[in-house]
Parts: sequence; structure tokens; C-alpha cells
Amino acid sequence: MSIHDYNAQRLFLDVGLAAGTIVECDKGQTNYLKNVLRAKAGDHVLVFNGRDGEWLTQIEGVTKRSMQLRLKEQVRSQQVGPDIDYLFAPLKHARLDYMVQKAAELGVRRLRPVLTQHTNTGRVKLERMQANVIEAAEQCGILHIPEVCAPQKLSKVIADWDDARALIFCDEGAAQSAPIAALQDVPRGPLAVLIGPEGGFSLEERELLAAKPYVICLSLGARIMRADTAGVAALALVNAVLGDWQ
Repeated sequence: MSIHDYNAQRLFLDVGLAAGTIVECDKGQTNYLKNVLRAKAGDHVLVFNGRDGEWLTQIEGVTKRSMQLRLKEQVRSQQVGPDIDYLFAPLKHARLDYMVQKAAELGVRRLRPVLTQHTNTGRVKLERMQANVIEAAEQCGILHIPEVCAPQKLSKVIADWDDARALIFCDEGAAQSAPIAALQDVPRGPLAVLIGPEGGFSLEERELLAAKPYVICLSLGARIMRADTAGVAALALVNAVLGDWQ
């Protein structure tokens, strides 16, 4: 079955998937299938868990409050994708929802909120982020579910950093103004992209990042973007030059 079968319904199930097994939908999934999609016994649904690929299932047991799916065959093997961490200063609700969904669509491995000196909001609803990640994956044919990490202060993140992972620091003051040229020199391997808050990074934070050998400063061009727009632009550039868009 093609990844471009947009008529197929997809569900994320956080259980092991294997041929012949029967899995039960939770209350929300049952309501969605029965009352929104008007699905019935005998209909087919695609399911995935972020580990075992994508499976074709058939609806079997249907009651007022539950629905069971029998796994018939695997239609896509699990895809890993690029090892990209996305570090970002939290935004307010709607814009954070948008940014999380787009980051998932762009194939990041982990979502890592970081608290900077100019971060506008310190509250991050991890369950809401997780729900947005799953929704994006279900709608866009994605098999990998990015890990959602708890917020940490930027200083703590840098203190614990693995030097083997290049950190692409999106900085309007980068010496190299051509972003693609700047990425050409980044070594292949694990990567991370760092987007700051609306107010930008403090001088102290800039000095901390500039002192690290694994940090690469990346300009996003002549225009100043909002943080959510900058995240999409940066991840697109990284995928095109260093990720799986080649």
C-alpha cells in the first residue's frame, strides 16, 4: 500500500504489532472511528506504533464503547530517518502546536524545549505536545513518533551536551550569510537545531554557544522570522543538505 493512499485511515497504537494479533482501540479512537468516520465491522484501518512499521488491520469486534482491530499484514517496514534533535524556546499555545506538528512532519527524532533568559513562557504541556506529534504522524503518513522531552535550561543542556552531535545554532548575526554554504561544512552524523525565543538570545548565551567547538552558527537569510517560521525554515535547510531530502 502506497504512503500516498490519503483515503486510508491511520491510527497510532502504543502496543506491539504482529500478524494475527487483535488490538483494542481506546475510547477516543473508538469514538473517532464509529461516530466521525462511520467505520463498521469489516472496514480496514492502517495502524503504527513508531517501532514495528505500518500494518493493515480489519475491524472485527464492535460494541457501544469499544472496537477491536485484527492485524492482517505489514504494509510498510519501520523507517528511522535522520537523527535530528529540535531544541526550541517554548511559545504560547497555538504557535507551539503549529511548531510541534511541523517539526514532526519534518522528521525530527526528539523535541527538546529549552528555557533561555528571554523565553516568554516557561509552561510546557508535554501531553499536549505528544498529542500534536501523534496527530501530525497520523495525518501525514509518518511512521516515527518523535520523543517529547521535558524542558531544561539552556545552560544545563549545554553543560550535558554530547560533543559528537553537531549543534546548529540559528543566529541572525552569523558571519556566513549563506545558509546552504554554512551547512556544507557540517560533519555527517547526529545533529541538533536550536531556535531561540522571540526576544532572541542574551549576550551571555551567545558567548556560551560561540565557545563550543560543536556549534555551527546558521543564518536564515536577510529577513527576521518568527520563531515558529524560523524552525520550519531551519529544519527544511538541514534536511535538504544533511538529512533525507537528498
